[in-house]
Amino acid sequence: MDLVIQGGALPTFLLDRCIAATSARSVLPQPPQVLRLCEATRTAEFDCELIPLLENERLDWAFVESGRKLTDFGLIAFDMDSTLITIECIDELADFAGKKAEVSAVTEAAMRGEIDYRESLRRRLSLLAGLDARVLARVFGERLLLSPGARELLEAAQRAGLRSAILSGGFTYFTERLRIELGFDFATSNELEISGGKLTGRVVGDIIDAQAKADHLVRLRDQLGLQQAQIIAVGDGANDLLMMAQAGVSVAFHAKPATRAKASVSLNYTGLDGLLNLFPV
Repeated sequence: MDLVIQGGALPTFLLDRCIAATSARSVLPQPPQVLRLCEATRTAEFDCELIPLLENERLDWAFVESGRKLTDFGLIAFDMDSTLITIECIDELADFAGKKAEVSAVTEAAMRGEIDYRESLRRRLSLLAGLDARVLARVFGERLLLSPGARELLEAAQRAGLRSAILSGGFTYFTERLRIELGFDFATSNELEISGGKLTGRVVGDIIDAQAKADHLVRLRDQLGLQQAQIIAVGDGANDLLMMAQAGVSVAFHAKPATRAKASVSLNYTGLDGLLNLFPV
């Protein structure tokens, strides 16, 4: 395994301790503010003593298979809200209804895994009943921004031959526009029900929840003839964990502690393109 540390300058004393604790055979400088400790072993000393120090320096770290490149994968799948993009779309819709604080509180609880996603979505959508559907365009045009490094990661993955997917518990109004704009191969999410130009507070058909996202990832894997080890899944909340469990590499992006604890890789400080330092093209 290699240990990759990125996101800023690594103090010399901390580098020396990381080398000693992991018995790394060599240190390979990569792009600015990225170091790869080759043939490193993860140890209890690293976990207990060095991880807190690295996090105090606001540095990301990950143990990855030596020599593995982006071209070794065949599919990369992203959650949308607070992962591929910086906002929670439902919270921004709620802002136009004057209910952002109320809806955001439920969103946060759901992301922490404290409320079942289906129940949380029903609660939040009910608060949006009667909202003018034209605000969807305003949220997309005025508030939706890609997360740092998202475009760079996606373009690199596409050049490397990976297929790409958005698997979201969010809404098709946004996922379809992002699919077309960014060239994603696949997208699945919930369709908002609209009647008379207003949101009804319901979705059309079954709710896309954590299990549905995982099932869809498995269907894509089988459809593309891939193995689990060839899949990267990126998410940030409890609703992403089942999907991430179906991937060979699961990436927690600026995620909740419960999500970070179960992910292969956590990017807490760098952008999504930090993944390219782990698996170069």
